[in-house]
Amino acid sequence: MAYDATKLKDWQISEAAEENMPTPDEWREKLNLQKDEVVPYGRLCRLDFLKIIERLKAKPDGKYIEVTAITPTPLGEGKSTTSCGLMEGMGKRGLNVGGALRQPSGGPTMNIKGTAAGGGNSLLIPMTEFSMGLTGDINDIMNAHNLAMVAMTARMQHERNYDDEQLARLTRMPRLDIDPTRVEMGWIIDYCAQSLRNIIIGIGGRMDGFTMQSKFGIAVSSELMAMLSIVNDLADMRERMDNITVAYNKKGKPVTTGDLEVGGAMTAWMRNTINPTLMCTAEYQPCMVHAGPFANIAVGQSSIIADRIGLKMFDYHITESGFAADIGFEKFWNVKCRYSGLKPHVSVLTTTIRALKMHGGGPKVVAGLPLPEAYTKEDVGLVEKGLPNMQHLIGVIRKSGINPVVCINCFHTDTKAEIAIVRKAAEAAGARCAVSTHWADGGDGALEFADVVKEACEEESKFKFLYPNEMKLRERVAMVAKEVYGADGVSWTPEAEAKAKAFEADDKYDEYATMMVKTHLSLTHDPVLKGVPKGWTLPIRDILIYSGAKFLCPVAGTITLMPGTSSSPAFRKVDVDVKTGKVSGLF
Repeated sequence: MAYDATKLKDWQISEAAEENMPTPDEWREKLNLQKDEVVPYGRLCRLDFLKIIERLKAKPDGKYIEVTAITPTPLGEGKSTTSCGLMEGMGKRGLNVGGALRQPSGGPTMNIKGTAAGGGNSLLIPMTEFSMGLTGDINDIMNAHNLAMVAMTARMQHERNYDDEQLARLTRMPRLDIDPTRVEMGWIIDYCAQSLRNIIIGIGGRMDGFTMQSKFGIAVSSELMAMLSIVNDLADMRERMDNITVAYNKKGKPVTTGDLEVGGAMTAWMRNTINPTLMCTAEYQPCMVHAGPFANIAVGQSSIIADRIGLKMFDYHITESGFAADIGFEKFWNVKCRYSGLKPHVSVLTTTIRALKMHGGGPKVVAGLPLPEAYTKEDVGLVEKGLPNMQHLIGVIRKSGINPVVCINCFHTDTKAEIAIVRKAAEAAGARCAVSTHWADGGDGALEFADVVKEACEEESKFKFLYPNEMKLRERVAMVAKEVYGADGVSWTPEAEAKAKAFEADDKYDEYATMMVKTHLSLTHDPVLKGVPKGWTLPIRDILIYSGAKFLCPVAGTITLMPGTSSSPAFRKVDVDVKTGKVSGLF
């Protein structure tokens, strides 16, 4: 049944739906899993990846469906809601469907954006567990990541306090001679804590650590989270864990987690994270939650592991990419699919009337403040002016050879005339189009959407990458800038270009993924520029390296790894019923 989403909060809908949520034993029976393939965890369960994939390895894969979006407002345009709605609509049609979504960070959940569980009648349950730690993956990542920092800072203290002979006798390790001005890693915490962006550590005596400047990032920005999204199994994770660059020594050579002999312990902390957590939509379609890396810095995808399982268990498997198609889809296309070897059938471009109005020149949208009236009143002309952004991103999807489907994620303020002009423009650009009211009506509101996606899945996909693996870094960046963002070209600072030339000269970096870093609020590097800007150049100011994940990350614009908490954060509304223990106030 669909709940009245205009009167009930998301957490209230989740609470009501949870009354009939399948138990771990019921999931095992429903999904035809073996007893030892389901690991109960309270009301939830993990799926034993290695056992499931081994048993089902000969089974043909189902249809692979990716969900992305047009360039969003700061509020987001509902990719998770659309993903859940598609699962519910296909479920209503009697199809064997499931999906995989990213795990949300506690930072946004307790800040402005709120949890990423979807919304209305199209959300994941149980919402409280989803929003507050789930089965512990982020905690395990924090412990593993911070252990590397403990190993490094302790090592620096001991090397300062002892001569070579004493050091060799006490530690049985060679002197690493870490340069305190070239420490790459920082600490992580899963909140938006701007006061921790730049800190001084080791204040006190000689036994209180090494005094130096340090930093914190939000947990999901950790390289370990990025690794979780792209590894194929535990052995792959263990190998990568020794290759993370923690700092550089005084001769400019990298100091890795392997040099610190901490990779094994880090993997031990993360051993359980390779198993996805099983949740479901409010209408009880199965959906795994696994990994949650930053989308504008890292790969921004749920895991390859979850997709591999899902394609074996379901006839239709739905996965979501973070942010808009210029970022999330591009990385899904050229990074995730390259690593996984999986070929998608359909990409859903989530589109809203309000985002199109913003791109057409509508008033500024500010998270936490009411929408200006222009976004809730009919204005076909404003929508029409914003259509080029959608059409541009349809073109990007078509370049991949994947079949595009535009989903108009319909709000109650959208009018027939506004919807009609979007549908006409989408079809003219070469995409199928469906209107969906899944937020208000659940699966019943997503039947047209489900039918259109199913039809698109039957059409042959002619998948191809944007660039070959042999292409060098600067050529790759130029290709993405022109073909995906619509830039005229790329400019490099002298420092960034010097780094690029050094990477290009070393063949080992040819296998590293090119992970573009830029704002999600514009096709350009400037979040203020909306629509489809013309006559601009993409400026690259730096290149970050993640040697465990094997990412080279060209940086355009200013990006911080630690967001800030707003003046009116969501945690002010969250509370607990002390008699029942139930959490209220989540988005």
